[in-house]
Amino acid sequence: MEDFVIKIRDIAKHYQVGTQLVMAIKTISLDIKRNEYVALMGPSGSGKSTLMNILGCLDTPTRGAYYLAGSDVSKLDDNALADIRNRQIGFVFQTFNLLPRSTALENVMLPLIYAGYSKADRIQKATKTLENVQLADRMSHKPNELSGGQRQRVAVARALVNDPAIILADEPTGNLDSKTSIEIMALFEQIHDQGNTVIVVTHEEEIAQHAHRIIRLRDGEIFSDEKNPQIKRLLNKV
Repeated sequence: MEDFVIKIRDIAKHYQVGTQLVMAIKTISLDIKRNEYVALMGPSGSGKSTLMNILGCLDTPTRGAYYLAGSDVSKLDDNALADIRNRQIGFVFQTFNLLPRSTALENVMLPLIYAGYSKADRIQKATKTLENVQLADRMSHKPNELSGGQRQRVAVARALVNDPAIILADEPTGNLDSKTSIEIMALFEQIHDQGNTVIVVTHEEEIAQHAHRIIRLRDGEIFSDEKNPQIKRLLNKV
């Protein structure tokens, strides 16, 4: 049997805006295997952001089923979804979403507080994760003392620290220059090589080409879902 971390069956998402019914997602079924590297692409209005929010347990579908690591999460309440998010999903955002007055170490420790780790274990685990993203010498720095690339590495470390089933990255290079973007995509490549499932949401073809599978959305449906025949590899090149 295939080892799927995500199974989505006939999900739809509708919003009521005034008197108008907006069908953000018409109907989507989707399987993602453990340790896949997937890019989700689509123009504004394609349903890409709505699907990302459902995959990340930030929202629930109007109908359909979503199985995350074998459990149906499509009808859970907000508290249960928050618990799933903290344990199963690591988020990386375009805007980093770091606490400005906290150090890199404190930012990475945050998910471990919610997970109930002791202070000693939080420090040990967060320190090791920051070392893994080459930030051993920046742990006591606050976000405004770090470059954009270093801030995104802190965000990646925070996403990884709880050993989640999925890394979900939303336009992770959107605020970075070209050189730093290459470094961050090399880091995602390394994370995938170490066994993580990586889903990158992007509108940039250049970024999508690093994924092994590209899913394109249009008008709330999957327009194409194909393996990437020419994966851009970066490791050992930066």
